Amino acid sequence: MKKDSLVTTNFDKDEFKALKHSVLLRVYYADVDKMGIVYNGNYLRYFEIGRTELMRHFGIPYSLVEEQGYLLPLIEANIKWKGSARYDDTIEIETSFYPDFFNPKVRFEYVIKTSDKIIAYGYTIHTFVRCEDFRPVRTPKFFIDKIEQIITQK
Repeated sequence: MKKDSLVTTNFDKDEFKALKHSVLLRVYYADVDKMGIVYNGNYLRYFEIGRTELMRHFGIPYSLVEEQGYLLPLIEANIKWKGSARYDDTIEIETSFYPDFFNPKVRFEYVIKTSDKIIAYGYTIHTFVRCEDFRPVRTPKFFIDKIEQIITQK
């Protein structure tokens, strides 16, 4: 059992790989630039879609985070491009979350594919803050409890 000043858990991250979820999305005309490819800034929006759907899939929608009195703002993002998507392509956004309850930062990793070809990958890092004052806090107990419940069901 690992201990933290605020949290006690039976979770061993070395025994568990990740929570993963994929979502398919159609590239709209509004997503592309004059060259006919997805504008680079839209990849962060795609990351957000992937992250939102992963959390929803595992029963932790952002609305629940907010109801508990927290927000999860972005503090770092990284994207590497290997190709491009075009108007009307179907893209797959694969999102992974590797729980680390002893780090107040939450990291999500993404792979974006079209026709099974990786066109972009990267990560975002977030931190929990309290809604009322935006002060950073450790990972809240409700979040840890929910992740532990998911892990023990796997």
